[in-house]
Amino acid sequence: MTNKILTVDVVKWLATVIQLIGYGMTGMNLVPYNIFFFFIGIFLWFAVGFMWKDKAIMVVHIGAFVSLLVGYLNA
Repeated sequence: MTNKILTVDVVKWLATVIQLIGYGMTGMNLVPYNIFFFFIGIFLWFAVGFMWKDKAIMVVHIGAFVSLLVGYLNA
C-alpha cells in the first residue's frame, strides 16, 4: 500500500510541476511548447485520477484535453 501511495504522490507532483511550467511558458508566449507541457500534465493528472479511481478528476482532464486539442488544431 505504501508503494502505491508513493507512486501516486510522485505522479501527482510531477504533473503539477509540468502544468506550472506550461503556465509559465504561456506567460512568456512560448507557443506551441507550452501546449506540449499541458498535454503531458493533463495525461499525468488523468493517470492520477485512474490510480485513485476518481472519475471527477478523469472527466475534468478529458475535457481539458479535448478543449486544448481543438484549440490547438484550430490555431
